[in-house]
Amino acid sequence: MSHDHSHHRGHDHHHHHPHDHNHAGPDHLHSHVHGVSASDRAEELQALSASFIDGFRGADDKTSYLRLAGVPFHQAGPDGLVQHLVDARIVSNWQVGTASPAFASRELAYMPFPGSMVEARETMTFTYVSLTERADIDLIELLTHRLSHGDIDA
Repeated sequence: MSHDHSHHRGHDHHHHHPHDHNHAGPDHLHSHVHGVSASDRAEELQALSASFIDGFRGADDKTSYLRLAGVPFHQAGPDGLVQHLVDARIVSNWQVGTASPAFASRELAYMPFPGSMVEARETMTFTYVSLTERADIDLIELLTHRLSHGDIDA
């Protein structure tokens, strides 16, 4: 099947191509990203985050661990002042149930989880401060930024 090669520079490929890439022929020279869904990316970020947190906990020298991991110790604040990293916080949560809107009711439908479904979820937050501002940056946000800019091999 032929393929229209009237692509423009800077064009993103988040559209459907009505052809089989395995039989596109030798004139098909541009690449497409296949198989990386939002849920796959979320799972990848959760795995990276869990590994990062485990490594941070086990590190004898927390400051060196952050430096080696590329966590910035300074960032520009929205007011132009430099913000400095002053705190790294890890919080554990356990979701023990779920609540969602119930049909034809103003009450929520509540479903507690059986013990085997309760799992720990940990988050890590970095706190940056300047004289006038404070920013709390979640590890997932930091990893997402680094993945999207190619700072981490995916």
